Amino acid sequence: MDLQLRDKVAIITGSSKGLGLASATALVAEGARVVISARGEAALQAAATQLRALAGRDDAVLAVQADVSTVAGAEALVGRTIEAWGRLDILINNVGKAGGTDIVSTSDEDWSSAIDQTLFPAIRLSRLAVPHMRRAGGGVILMIASIWGRESGGRMTYNAVKAAEIGLAKAMAQQLAKDNIRVNSVAPGSISFEGGSWWKRQQEEPAVMAEFIARELPFGRFGRAEEVGALVAFLASPRASWVSGACVTVDGCQSRSNI
Repeated sequence: MDLQLRDKVAIITGSSKGLGLASATALVAEGARVVISARGEAALQAAATQLRALAGRDDAVLAVQADVSTVAGAEALVGRTIEAWGRLDILINNVGKAGGTDIVSTSDEDWSSAIDQTLFPAIRLSRLAVPHMRRAGGGVILMIASIWGRESGGRMTYNAVKAAEIGLAKAMAQQLAKDNIRVNSVAPGSISFEGGSWWKRQQEEPAVMAEFIARELPFGRFGRAEEVGALVAFLASPRASWVSGACVTVDGCQSRSNI
């Protein structure tokens, strides 16, 4: 199926590895132009080289080193995109991080960090992207949330900020439909990729992880990053033209929610 994404311009935050890189890979494979972003220069350039080889052309990928948890970083990312390609069609808010433990032990600093690293980048980048999408006659914004934004689970701060992203996507979808801008969230389950937290635990605690898989993952394995990327590419495409305001799970039936 042709997803009709050729030469569409997409920003993906937190895209030097993991779900962000998988999303960028899926979009590049469909002919889109992608702007990848991360704080670490070495990993970012390695990802850009990989994506350019897949695209078969250097001008399909722009790598922007930026800390999008800051106003300046978010502005620089969107500014460089418009400077390079003059438009923005797709924004994928993927970057996120949340620490802390229980309600008593988690400090204000932990809460602030979770919000600053996850929710505010999505808010600020969406705010910056919308005027460009309006001028282009439409666009797509996706939040990479989590099944732990839909139901209880995971670290408390992560649970809270991912639920906030899902709520933000729904509210934005209703506001922006008149501008032909679709907004959705994606809720991955437990995804393992090299260097990621689940992958590290598999190396460190194989017996514990085998028990977790048997108990929590009906298909008997972790999800793969490319399985999330494939869904992202579809939702970003005109093929999903009547999907907006939705939260779509990609979790191999891990979650317990009925909706």
